[in-house]
Amino acid sequence: MPQLQADLLVIGGGATGAGIAWDAALRGFDTILVERYDLATGTTGRFHGLLHSGGRYAVKDPDAARECIEENRILRRIAAGSIEDTGGLFVVTPGDDPAYADRLLAGCAETGVPCEEIGVEQALRSEPRLNPQIKRALRVPDASIDVWLLVNGLARGAADRGARILPYHEVVAVHRGDDAITGVRAHNHVTGEDVDIEAGFTINASGAWAAQVCELAGIEGVGVVPGKGIMIAMNHRLVNTVVNRCIPPSDGDILVPIRTVSVIGTTDVHVTDPDDHEISQDEVDQMLDSGEQLVPGFRQARALRVWTGARPLFRDEKADQAGDREISRAHTLLDHLERDGLARFLTITSGKLTTYRLMAKDTVDGMCRQLGLDRPTTTADTPLPDYRDGSAFRLGGRLRHKEDHLLDEQLVCECELVPRAWLEEHVRASGTTNLDDLRRSLRLGMGPCQGGFCMYRAAGIVQGIKDLAAPEADTSLRNFLEERWKGVWPILYGDQLRQARLDDWIFQGLLDVEHLPGDGAAHVASHGRRTAPAGMPDEDA
Repeated sequence: MPQLQADLLVIGGGATGAGIAWDAALRGFDTILVERYDLATGTTGRFHGLLHSGGRYAVKDPDAARECIEENRILRRIAAGSIEDTGGLFVVTPGDDPAYADRLLAGCAETGVPCEEIGVEQALRSEPRLNPQIKRALRVPDASIDVWLLVNGLARGAADRGARILPYHEVVAVHRGDDAITGVRAHNHVTGEDVDIEAGFTINASGAWAAQVCELAGIEGVGVVPGKGIMIAMNHRLVNTVVNRCIPPSDGDILVPIRTVSVIGTTDVHVTDPDDHEISQDEVDQMLDSGEQLVPGFRQARALRVWTGARPLFRDEKADQAGDREISRAHTLLDHLERDGLARFLTITSGKLTTYRLMAKDTVDGMCRQLGLDRPTTTADTPLPDYRDGSAFRLGGRLRHKEDHLLDEQLVCECELVPRAWLEEHVRASGTTNLDDLRRSLRLGMGPCQGGFCMYRAAGIVQGIKDLAAPEADTSLRNFLEERWKGVWPILYGDQLRQARLDDWIFQGLLDVEHLPGDGAAHVASHGRRTAPAGMPDEDA
């Protein structure tokens, strides 16, 4: 069995785990990170894309609000290329209590979140599709953030400093010595082999799956509560500003413009399994109805895709009888030496994407304290790779790039303006043949056709670069289509149903993908979730 050694092993490849690997590598620790699938495929890659200002928590969770605004400012410096400065609005819609706006203003003033009330007319001029019957509007420094750019930047930066980033390595056993964790055994989903990793210290950054990892280490009673929420991406940007309802945090109270779409979210339902991605029609209807409160005519807009994510919430004794919305969004660091008498093992959970850097800092600080080392963090002042020029994301950036190379670049994906050169370069650099991984890295197939026109092209290009046998390329294509189908079928109505039917004609009527040579079973790209139905619905479904 292959064996690896490191000073530090990080379990979990979301923003927190990648942030820990980056922080630790900057401090000089030899680091290995393992993630059971691709990076940012857990909670991090399954949220609405909001970079919090802290306004959402200013009334009910002031500590979380203070953390958010401080980290918001830091991330704008160190990861500008993944952030779009959309700004944010809290609006009082018909039926909302106008007095809550006064509480929000006071809470923001107390927690240091910039917040000002603007006239309703000004809000409607800046966002003309907003509900014209809003009563009040408050402006805050919310933004949107591309989590895949962020996490890939963190992983790349850590790797540049010697860290080993191992996606598709799932922890199947945790090794214990005399009152200490000594490492893990991980299963490589790509090769089918197991690998033993010996580590001087182990950090559990698996978020909503943290309790499961702790159980592998023989630790019981870690109170991580997975809170499942659904989000729906609309076909285009209905608003260009993050729009929140000016009410206590609730379901369907936020609309986020992220890249070329708008995302409405989210519900909050306690589940026992963070891999539970079932979506009910009632949840979809609830989100669409909530969108109507913010943007009249929301239901008539084209719903592009729906997905779920599981928040890792840590429930303490005080909140034991409260609902999930009452649990603090502040992060929790468990020192298992103090808690369980088990040395060289920490668990970091809860928190938010916005505060990933603070979570990583606190976690590596905790490791240094336990080891008796003095190595301060530098992440607040060290830009991530690719963002050293400090320029923020601009929505029209890809279009400008295409116009600059109008005659010399072939497009693979017209929706997201992905040129063939980008795809070829990324396949050669990453070595992946997984089309779903390429989607996250390049936004390939994330536009209105959901891969209908670009993915058979991409499959052929990948097959040629990697010299794949036909069955391998076929399997990769089928797995991508299965993943896209899971997020499309719950919202099949109107234009999206027509698009799905066209995709069905292309891939089944023309290419007959179900009967191409290859492995028809679920592959690693399906991430262990249920296989989607093979056929598409009738036109009158």
